[in-house]
Amino acid sequence: MTDTVLETVLRRDRAIVAVALATLTIFAWAYIFWLADSMNMEPAMNMEPAIPNPEMPAMDMSGTAMDFGSVMAPQVHEWSVVEFAFIFTMWAVMMVGMMTPSVAPMILIYAHVGRHAALKGRPLAATGFFAGGYLLAWVTFSLVATIGQWGLEKTFLLTPEMVSASHAFSGFILVAAGLYQWTPQKDACLANCQAPLFFIQQHGGFRRDAFGSMRIGFKHGLYCIGCCWAVMGLLFVGGVMNVLWIAAIAIFILAEKILPAGRFLPRLAGTILISAGAWLLAATVL
Repeated sequence: MTDTVLETVLRRDRAIVAVALATLTIFAWAYIFWLADSMNMEPAMNMEPAIPNPEMPAMDMSGTAMDFGSVMAPQVHEWSVVEFAFIFTMWAVMMVGMMTPSVAPMILIYAHVGRHAALKGRPLAATGFFAGGYLLAWVTFSLVATIGQWGLEKTFLLTPEMVSASHAFSGFILVAAGLYQWTPQKDACLANCQAPLFFIQQHGGFRRDAFGSMRIGFKHGLYCIGCCWAVMGLLFVGGVMNVLWIAAIAIFILAEKILPAGRFLPRLAGTILISAGAWLLAATVL
């Protein structure tokens, strides 16, 4: 009776894992939409014209240092700990929302193998440990991205609205991301992302201990970072909180991993990015 119940539960484990991944992705994207909407509404609220008070005397601004340009210019300031934590959380949730769909096939394979291993009396560590290790890698990347964003804002290459402050900087990112699509490093990382079972075999197989499972999930996440980090840099061009841009990048990453196009798609994207970046750089010179 116990074996029958266990077998029934294990048959449903992939459905449970799939629902859990879908739920995680939905919540992450809901947060992204909410945050983007909140940030879009804030400038609109701040631009509400003030109603002049006829009882107040007019102010002569000619002798002051406050002119129209200085008032309207974005204010760049040192981030507080709370602001840093907020931006880090934003990046972490965004990475979860973008990368969970692309790693879902790998996690479902792990759950499938784990089911058969459990039926043979040699259960693997829970699937959540592998998935947690993978997402931990992207949370680590989020910390690096947050520090990078802080540095770009401090050097005035990124506006407080989290978008590139110049065509030259945008062009540089586009060209750099495009060139990386043609490198052997990109090919090696993408090969491991496109062939999950090959990756597992190359790194010692599935693990029965929780730490080992988390560690191999973390390694898989590192390969995915190696595959996608340059493309993630495009967020600074189109806007870190541009939902359509985020979705486009997420769809491209997913397509790279699951479409049987070999290296054609990365090469095509690289060519387009290099061309667009060169055009922007040329426009800044002419």
